[in-house]
Amino acid sequence: MKKPGVFGTLDPFLETGPVLGRKVANTGFLRFLLAADPFEAYHFFLSDKPQRDSLKGILADLAPDIAGRGGFVLMDRRELPARLAATRYACFHQSDCIMNPTHIARLRNAFSPRLFPVTGPIHSLSYPDYPAAFLRHLWAGATPQDCIIATSHAGQAAVEAFFAQLRRGYNLGVTPGPSLRRIPLGLDPAALNHTILAAPQAAGAAKTALRKTLGLPPERTLILVLGRISHSSKMDVVPLIRALARLFDEGLERDSVALVLAGWAEENDPFPQSLVELSAKVGLTTCLELRPGERRKADIWAASDLFVSIADNPQETFGLTMLEAQAAGLPVIASDYDGYRDLVAHGVTGLLVPTLGPDPAGGDTFVDQLAPVLFDNQYHLLLAQRTAVDAPALAKALHTLLSDPALRERMGAAGRERVAMNFLWPQVVDRHLELWDELAALPGPDIETLRGVEHPLHLPYATIFAGYPTRTLGPGTRLTTGRTGKALLAGKEHPLLYAGLDQILDPDAIRKTVFLARNGATTAEITPRLMELCPGLSLDRAAFHILWAVKHDLLQTAEEA
Repeated sequence: MKKPGVFGTLDPFLETGPVLGRKVANTGFLRFLLAADPFEAYHFFLSDKPQRDSLKGILADLAPDIAGRGGFVLMDRRELPARLAATRYACFHQSDCIMNPTHIARLRNAFSPRLFPVTGPIHSLSYPDYPAAFLRHLWAGATPQDCIIATSHAGQAAVEAFFAQLRRGYNLGVTPGPSLRRIPLGLDPAALNHTILAAPQAAGAAKTALRKTLGLPPERTLILVLGRISHSSKMDVVPLIRALARLFDEGLERDSVALVLAGWAEENDPFPQSLVELSAKVGLTTCLELRPGERRKADIWAASDLFVSIADNPQETFGLTMLEAQAAGLPVIASDYDGYRDLVAHGVTGLLVPTLGPDPAGGDTFVDQLAPVLFDNQYHLLLAQRTAVDAPALAKALHTLLSDPALRERMGAAGRERVAMNFLWPQVVDRHLELWDELAALPGPDIETLRGVEHPLHLPYATIFAGYPTRTLGPGTRLTTGRTGKALLAGKEHPLLYAGLDQILDPDAIRKTVFLARNGATTAEITPRLMELCPGLSLDRAAFHILWAVKHDLLQTAEEA
């Protein structure tokens, strides 16, 4: 049975370009929401026609049953006021909590007959312009139905810290903000099949054969690192190489282990090769697997024995590769950092390595001051290099798992079970459905009291730029028909509407505007009559019609009354 109402969004969710965690997560969410198909229809308000046309074909392939019943409606964003007024929306959900959720909430308050949830998840939170983005959430029109979805405990704490900093810095006191809830990201259940599920002896033989096919060392314990191979993004791999060098000095056989560095890197970036060269200096065999396709990536998962991810960068908030590794049956060594501690059960599915960061009591630092004027990779490098993964503890964790194949197997099995129980997209989508029901049921203000609540960060163009025109349209402005307006009333002219104005201007309202001014009348006289003759026409939309008519010589101004 479908939930009453319609799902709305301003995002396509399905993005092209490099395979990054945010894009993978957004694609997975939409795929499994549509697979569950809980709503009557799905409305996408997109910024341009090529984007709408492209997404229409993708959605038809992704969910043919929904497309077949006409359940997908792709519209121009200028249709939002009319659709919000006429449609019973169950929720609006964005692919990110930054920017658009607050704009949607303002439009909902202005045009919808009822409150409904407006939600969006967090992704990376470490960009220096994000305080301004979170400031948008703190305004008098925010309601409990507006919600930021944190994907981890650490991410939730960061959002709370954003709001505390803003309220303190701007002396905002009890200014309302959105609700805050926590729902993790998920995996496609098919990810659980990307591993070797035979008995240990058969699994060992299959891994050996697979490694030969992949060109990887067949007889060594393979440590896999998969992600963005960049010292300024997500994690610095050098401490891992240093920890292995420490183990070699303590007696670990160099030919017993090999490192696989797999993932995304910029074309012609020399950094991945520099890691191979550094590894060679300490006697560590390192294999590069740059930009592997999905099939090869699945094979690499299956060929590996141990997964390591030592995130040191606040750009990371969740860690989808943690789930992928555990779904593949691999034990995990991870830094005790950000969302990783939500995903790895220490001592059960893997080991967490302590990290050391700067003292927040130090206040504003040179990195904070520099970040807004630097490129993303530049300030993220500075941030990452002041976060330390405990080197002795990392070496100890590596030794524990490298020396105990049975422990690796137990942890890998426990990780698969934990992912299957808690972190698959169908479960995550169910949690979103429960959240939207919860938010819709929360007590909130009467929406009529929110109609006129302006958003302080929405630019009031007429006010800010009031000094630009010679004069402004006021109640006493006297209007009469212009040359073209007289021709229109005589049936000799038709309004010329540019593309993009069809959702704003009504030809019938234009004719009635001109008719009402035929004998001369003030704005104060024309406007209420026009709104009476055109039910649903708002005061500001009536003024838009009058100004447009003056612009196109349908009306002209006379002496002020």
